[in-house]
Amino acid sequence: MKLFYREYGQGQPLIILHGIFGVSDNWVSFAHSVQDRYHVFIPDQRNHGHSPHDPTFNYFAMCADLGEFINEHQLKNPIILGHSMGGKVAMTFALENPEVPSALIVADISLRAYERRHRHLDMIDAMMAIDFEKAASRRAIDQQLAETIKNKRVRQFAMKNLYRRQHGGGFAWRLNLEAINMNIDEVFEGIHSTATFDKPALFIRGAESDYVSYDDFDQIYRNFPNADIKTIENAGHWLHADQPEEFLKVFNDFLD
Repeated sequence: MKLFYREYGQGQPLIILHGIFGVSDNWVSFAHSVQDRYHVFIPDQRNHGHSPHDPTFNYFAMCADLGEFINEHQLKNPIILGHSMGGKVAMTFALENPEVPSALIVADISLRAYERRHRHLDMIDAMMAIDFEKAASRRAIDQQLAETIKNKRVRQFAMKNLYRRQHGGGFAWRLNLEAINMNIDEVFEGIHSTATFDKPALFIRGAESDYVSYDDFDQIYRNFPNADIKTIENAGHWLHADQPEEFLKVFNDFLD
């Protein structure tokens, strides 16, 4: 699948993979902060952003997309950074293709399977329930979302997926919500592999997030024996947005 992507800077290739409901635009500020040292590529993953829609939506497909992207752009020894769902894509790809990445950075996700999260399910339901015929403005869409999604920041995150249609006017979602909804259990699946990635790996967890617990450390070290695990204080699941300066410092310290 030919993925849409954003590209910045020059130097060693750095590929950034966003999480579910995310878009490449979520990582532009971070890309600007490292573009003097790295050639940054931020693809929209399948069924997200400007990338193509497809009914198949699982980690095997997303890993195949990543491999195709690396080959298409002839990227040598890329660093792969993945957040949440993107982190699971990055881990799966590194375990299956250990010769390709030079280093791995995983932001606030572990290898285990996760129970269905009401946050994700509520977001899908709320986004699919939007009546665009009655929503002539972003404010009106926000008001409809607010009936289910009380957190303003989460609503703003969801609304990054809005676009105005060229023909017929009005708004629509760029996300392939139907495919994501049908395959949401695939996103919560764990990584079950006996393979190892022996190159440097950094796992960054938010202190206020429950996505990576101390119970996950043993499994991380089994599959990634050279892993370093760091915790960012006063940060939740979107730790790169909660504490951008500290996230950048941890990133740079690891690669230095």
